[in-house]
Amino acid sequence: MYKIVFLRHGESTWNKKGLFTGWTDVNLTKTGEAEARAAGRELKRRGFAFDLAYTSFLRRAAKTLRIVLQELKEEKIPVTADWRLNERHYGNLQGLNKIEMAKKFGENQVLIWRRSYDVRPPKIDSRNRYNQKNDVKYAGIKVPETESLKDVVARVLPLWQKIIGPQVKAGKRIIVSTSNNNIRALVKYLDKISIKEVIGLNIPTGIPLVYELDKDLKPIRHYYLADPKKVKAAMEKVKNQGKIKRS
Repeated sequence: MYKIVFLRHGESTWNKKGLFTGWTDVNLTKTGEAEARAAGRELKRRGFAFDLAYTSFLRRAAKTLRIVLQELKEEKIPVTADWRLNERHYGNLQGLNKIEMAKKFGENQVLIWRRSYDVRPPKIDSRNRYNQKNDVKYAGIKVPETESLKDVVARVLPLWQKIIGPQVKAGKRIIVSTSNNNIRALVKYLDKISIKEVIGLNIPTGIPLVYELDKDLKPIRHYYLADPKKVKAAMEKVKNQGKIKRS
């Protein structure tokens, strides 16, 4: 049996503000840092150790991983940053407030933008300050103008199938610190869940998700390293983003 740990980064500054983030490179909040420390401590308590780590080009995921590895005293293990683990690109929505967009376009439209499988948000304008097209760290990479979850699946799966998966099969203990939609994409693939099911899938911030896999990398089971009530509350928090609060 093999194990791999997926970890959505801790709360970011834009998570807290309720903004569409995507490829915008924002930092963790103090809460997000605390979530990362708690994740590291829980992994250590459960006896987890790692040989390799993967993360994205985004500091919120990279910093989460760094804090976790510090808690585990494993700062020296090889860490690979790969742009394919970047969050879904939200196009021209990046930087906009989800509640304000819900008031303007309706909660259902925001839900479609956030959770649909194959609907892309409006393409990012070339003049948008949150356009990463000219960011030097993406030199040689075709930065998307917008993405659906289906697009994220298309870029993440080759990384799993050609690199991470074979390393797991070779016996490497791996942690992947990434973002919401990347984990949704991997869960859809591993568990072979339907489009309808993945639309309702909410990944909580800062709680390790463990997959146990058989010799063919087929899931045996998966579970979060946290109290079920805590996981449920964290999932509800993610689910309710973009909903207008009513008195």
